[in-house]
Amino acid sequence: MKILLATFLALPLLAPAQKPQAATSAEPPKATSEEGIPVTSQLVISKCGACHTKDDKGNMLRISWERATPEGWEEALKRMIRLRGVSLTPDEARSVLKYLATYHGLAPEEAKPIMYYAEHRIQDETNIPNDNVRGACANCHPMARPLSWRRSAEDWKYLANLHIALYPQADEAFRLGINAGGFDEDRHHSDSNAPLPVDEALAYLSKTAPLETPEWAAWRARMRAPKLAGKWIVSAYVPGRGKFFGEMEVEPSGSEGDEFTTKVKLTSVKDGTSITRTGHSLVYAGYAWRGRSNGTTAKAGAEAAPDDLGREVREVMWVAPDQNSAEGRWFWGEYQEFGFDVKMQRASLDPTLLGADVSLLKTGSQAKRVRLVGESFPAQIATSDLDFGTGVTVKRIVSHTPTEIIAEVDVAADAVSGKRDIAFRRSVVPSAIAVYDRVDYVKVTPDSALAHLGSEKHPKGFQQFEAVAYQRGADGKAHTADDVELGPIDVNWSVEEFYSSYGDDDREFVGSLSNTGLFTPSSDGPNPQRKFSRNNYGDVWVVATAKNEKDKDGKPLTGKSYLVVTVPTYIKWDQPEVGQ
Repeated sequence: MKILLATFLALPLLAPAQKPQAATSAEPPKATSEEGIPVTSQLVISKCGACHTKDDKGNMLRISWERATPEGWEEALKRMIRLRGVSLTPDEARSVLKYLATYHGLAPEEAKPIMYYAEHRIQDETNIPNDNVRGACANCHPMARPLSWRRSAEDWKYLANLHIALYPQADEAFRLGINAGGFDEDRHHSDSNAPLPVDEALAYLSKTAPLETPEWAAWRARMRAPKLAGKWIVSAYVPGRGKFFGEMEVEPSGSEGDEFTTKVKLTSVKDGTSITRTGHSLVYAGYAWRGRSNGTTAKAGAEAAPDDLGREVREVMWVAPDQNSAEGRWFWGEYQEFGFDVKMQRASLDPTLLGADVSLLKTGSQAKRVRLVGESFPAQIATSDLDFGTGVTVKRIVSHTPTEIIAEVDVAADAVSGKRDIAFRRSVVPSAIAVYDRVDYVKVTPDSALAHLGSEKHPKGFQQFEAVAYQRGADGKAHTADDVELGPIDVNWSVEEFYSSYGDDDREFVGSLSNTGLFTPSSDGPNPQRKFSRNNYGDVWVVATAKNEKDKDGKPLTGKSYLVVTVPTYIKWDQPEVGQ
């Protein structure tokens, strides 16, 4: 169970006489050496000033030496309300959050690298410098959590002491790092001069996430209100469902210029079905889009399926500083396991190419039809308007409308394999299609996954799988860094036993897998049909067998993912996204 990073602002420091060993080197200095960020909101001053005293420069204790994402400040406010008795009406809480997330927030360039955390994406974090830092911070939560904040060096030390005061596990992690949780501590005393993991973590965070940065200084000067009203072109990808394209109308809402109502219609490239969604969003600091939207369900009056694209979603997006594009994730599910990967750009009168209905072209193929989706295509289109790169020839335009072009292309037998841009005149979609001579292997994504059993009281946690084709790269070897991702392919799905004990029978009880790769876990609780009436937990292989691709021996290519099906998360820390 993850322990969430403490980020609230006003708990007293741990008394020196009671301070555990790990906090010795994390003791904050008695004086603040960095200039703070003055607080100018009278509401923040009146609601927070009783504990966060204000100096003659307008700095408020702790608050003036911290910056964070909207999610970070929301958590801080909740903790102050629950633990310190701060009284806020919903409108007041909203105003405080908007002020802090804007004037004590992150610059767009600071927020973008850790957007996956707010978007609830599963991410293999490669931004951790060593195991000591990993053990001190990421034993309990993603590294993106502290990197969602910017603090003075002193305030990072305050935070370390606060962890020890609140979480018994923190002291062990701070002393033992990655070895916390059952390893012999004595070996850490072999070098008495070696820094504790907490010291390495504090040094890293103070350097990597300081209060003042060039990005923040620049953004404070050029920050402006979000002018997002108008028509936007949307492209989206839904795992298991494929590509969607459409339009969004954004209209101002409220009097402060940072709230909007939205209406979007998306059409599936795969089967032509359409969904319409309406919503409301708030944009913090000129770029941090947070919203909610609802869509129409597949069957009116019927209970929506867990993966129904009409369900209510949370929208988390990063708006580019020039306010002409945005990207992010719209997600839903008890474990945020479903979602749209979304990109948006402002509509214009110029022809705009968005994407294609296919993701791969085989060398030597002739008269291959490719459907291109876009906006404002002209009435007259020539084959020379389209460019797929060297070795791919556009033979003819089959048909076209203002939003669609169907073209026939030939792929040379000696065309260079790899990702290709597709261009329509000056509009280019980077790496939109892959040219390949053969599929070398199939990878199931995610390659390891977690699903949760459920009941009426504890909803299930589903898992969507996809099978992606790969070709060996320039080095001629499979499963190396230069391999080319070709895109999803058609497969047959199955579940196989992962044998971890004699007589393993997990496959029979953990759940079912649909023909689209959606795993539905079984019910929670003792199962009398299982030996010893065990719960339906277990671990299995999820297997994808290619329908049309074979290996060198003529056998269908297969890929596997390791799936653990476990019990529900019975206790959840209260940290939903910033919503409307």
